[in-house]
Amino acid sequence: MSNSKPKTFESSLEELERIVRELEQGELTLEKSLELFEQGVKLSRECQERLNQAERRIEMLTRDNQGRPIVTAFEPQSELSASKSDDDDSF
Repeated sequence: MSNSKPKTFESSLEELERIVRELEQGELTLEKSLELFEQGVKLSRECQERLNQAERRIEMLTRDNQGRPIVTAFEPQSELSASKSDDDDSF
C-alpha cells in the first residue's frame, strides 16, 4: 500500500464524507466505529493540511512586486451576477 498514489483532496474528502455517513447510521460495532473514527480524523487532518498548503500558495502568488500580500474582498459568484444584472437595468 505504500506504493499507492497519494489521494487527491477531493477523493479524501469523499472518503471522509462516506465515513461520517456510516458512523451516523449507528449500526457499527464499537471497534469498527473507533477504526472508522481514526481514519476520519486522519483524513480530516490531511484535508486541512492540503487546504493550508493551497492557501500559502495563493498568498505567494498574490504578492505585489515588494512582496506584500495583495488583499481584495471576496465576492461570491452569485453577488457578481446580481450586481451585473442591476447594472444592465440602468441603461
